[in-house]
Amino acid sequence: YHYKVAMTCGGCSGSVTRILQKAEGVSDFDVSLENKTVSVTTSCLTKEQVFDILKKSGKNV
Repeated sequence: YHYKVAMTCGGCSGSVTRILQKAEGVSDFDVSLENKTVSVTTSCLTKEQVFDILKKSGKNV
């Protein structure tokens, strides 16, 4: 799944990274501060479930 996430600094991308590292069911992810995108690989979560996880970072998704 791919998402646009409002990230403006390393702290923002770090927050998203920490949330995804703790999330169960996320097998791989890539956070691009430059492109303001997050790509998530999972075999058991829906796009909406991953969206809800990303919202926990406090960033606009």
